[in-house]
Amino acid sequence: MNMTSAIIALAVALVMGIATIGPALGQGTASAKAMEGIARQPEVAGELRTTLIIALAFMEALTIYGLLIAFMLLAKMG
Repeated sequence: MNMTSAIIALAVALVMGIATIGPALGQGTASAKAMEGIARQPEVAGELRTTLIIALAFMEALTIYGLLIAFMLLAKMG
């Protein structure tokens, strides 16, 4: 493994770590706030649930973009 491959491997690890931690923290916070909102006003549970699911899907897309970048970096390594 040459130096360029080692740097790319490190970049892949960093991309996946950052791309996973950021959305995970956001999803946890959003879920906690949605549950708090449902506990305070149960009559809006349906609307909050729908909004939460859409928001979680967008956050998950950020993780998938990170995975895509990681795959692109791994393709350069080979």
